[in-house]
Amino acid sequence: MFSINQLDARRLRQGLADLDVLAPERAAHVRERAREAVARLAPEFPGAPATGLLDEGEVAEQRFAEFANDEPCPALDLETGNCELYESRPMTCRTFGPPVRSEEGLGVCELCYHEASDEEIASCEMVPDPDDLESDLLRELERRTGDRGETIVAFALAR
Repeated sequence: MFSINQLDARRLRQGLADLDVLAPERAAHVRERAREAVARLAPEFPGAPATGLLDEGEVAEQRFAEFANDEPCPALDLETGNCELYESRPMTCRTFGPPVRSEEGLGVCELCYHEASDEEIASCEMVPDPDDLESDLLRELERRTGDRGETIVAFALAR
């Protein structure tokens, strides 16, 4: 489970709408998985289940760190292992795998870099948004729609 911003949520909802046109049955399965996930997660959700928005602050971050770590993403078809909304996936999914630097340091997928030295890992570092366009787009979305805060994939898709 990971948090997503409102731009990610909007992309996911648009991807689901597009899938509804191309493959309505697959889209219905994604919605069903999202609604089932929301029903399971709502009682312990570290935020407002009515809106799907995560609480903010240090205590909320600690609660979220332990929240639903075994919950599969509703966009994932467990039978095929495919993401049904791959082209609309959140930024976290887009950057998973290669080393990406954040405030916490250089983050890597531990499954991808067994026995690699720190220097070897650093040489593979990528900058996912070098011009910080994602932040500009998110601010514009917030200005136009008033949508703010972070959520999770299940709540974004269960709307």
